[in-house]
Amino acid sequence: MRLTEAEFRKLGYQAVDMAAKYFVEVPRGPVFQRMHESERQALMNMPMPVASLSGDEILRLLGEQILPHPMGNGHPRFFGWVNSPPAMLAVITEILVAAMNPSCAGGDHAAIYPEHCVIRWLMNVLGFPIEGSAGLLVSGGSAASLTALAAARHRALGQLGIDVRKQGVGNHDRLRLYASTEVHSCIQKAVELLGLGSDSIRWIEVDEDFRVSLDHLRRAVREDRERGWHPFCVVASAGSVQTGAIDPLDMLARFAAESNLWMHVDGAYGAVAMLDPHSRPLLEGIERADSIALDPHKWLSVPVECGCVLVRDGALLRDTFSLVPPYIRTETGKGIGNLPWFAEYGMQQTRGFRALKLWVTPANAGTLGLEQQIARQIALARYLAERVDAAPDFELRSKGPLSIVCFRYVPEEIAGNEEALDALNKKVMEHMQADGRAFVTSATLAGRFVLRACILHYDTTEADIDAMLQAVEDAARQVME
Repeated sequence: MRLTEAEFRKLGYQAVDMAAKYFVEVPRGPVFQRMHESERQALMNMPMPVASLSGDEILRLLGEQILPHPMGNGHPRFFGWVNSPPAMLAVITEILVAAMNPSCAGGDHAAIYPEHCVIRWLMNVLGFPIEGSAGLLVSGGSAASLTALAAARHRALGQLGIDVRKQGVGNHDRLRLYASTEVHSCIQKAVELLGLGSDSIRWIEVDEDFRVSLDHLRRAVREDRERGWHPFCVVASAGSVQTGAIDPLDMLARFAAESNLWMHVDGAYGAVAMLDPHSRPLLEGIERADSIALDPHKWLSVPVECGCVLVRDGALLRDTFSLVPPYIRTETGKGIGNLPWFAEYGMQQTRGFRALKLWVTPANAGTLGLEQQIARQIALARYLAERVDAAPDFELRSKGPLSIVCFRYVPEEIAGNEEALDALNKKVMEHMQADGRAFVTSATLAGRFVLRACILHYDTTEADIDAMLQAVEDAARQVME
């Protein structure tokens, strides 16, 4: 429905007022609040209106039924998963993206060039080579890893004389991919979608710091070659989802090069820690990867969705995906032509204008601001680890180098009873999530259930950490009583 200019302004200002009020009120309320069944049903079963609803009525419904029930990641005491609050200026500019509503498959229009710009920015942050490489904004880390591993598969089967785009995977099921037991589940999903089957993954043990064991990796590759497998890829974590562990990237890159393995780095969460000078040495070698997945919508606070894949061999990535149907063929410099199009480097033809919010966020913060934010959140994680270590009823289970800390509550009454501790901490987590004072999630480390806190909010303070630990203790006592 078309609005008049006056109607658009009025409703736009009203929506901005609602968003501004939301940002102010979220930290004052509970972190999370479960919806009543009636509220869920009202949203799921709402009939499609026959008559037009006015803009005022629609905004009223949003204010009553949607905004009061956020996921929780806008609150400074939300420590769950790897979900950040949005950069506020990027929220504002999303209305401009929607107003333009371009398809960023390619072409010669303004939405295309910021994507080239921000990809170069990310490559510079990681020290990744720009000349000859390629990058693409995607929905998130899962799509990024799927895109990268498709290129790795294309290369590996090509080396065996198989054109996978024409012949398919077929019976050529002896490709082997290596990943640690701590790698994100999206890697297995990508391998399955690529037709290789999850049996083609060889899971490698980790050390006491939850980093992949190089000795076990070397032995596995050697054994597989002797058994007739074709090792083709090793996946490394640059900030694993459970503990924030960083695999020994430099040594992995050296081994991958010596062994003709494609090295893919899942840096969805942790790759941008390269902005922090103190964390940069931990990520040494990431610039030598064949491909990297990273999610600006995680630690950079770019509004969801905004993931990115970087591939060293840009020509190979184009060979993996390029298919230009006649109806969109154009010539460079004529009409809307300006090849190659982004659509030639990935799965999507219609692509949203993700680049603007990614451009706006670091432009507004500056690299210095992002560096300070990341360093501060890592420092808060160290503060949390120290508090846990010093408390008699808490036990530190991991203290990764980034902003994730895993711990559990261990009261004297059941110390040593692992099953009881698992059950207690699970109930503590559920109680806390429902209570709304602070929000934590869980991880399974060495077979044990632990509480997991990930610090990503730009307004989180030491007081919020203290309040979260108090909420854990209070919840445990209530559960035990």
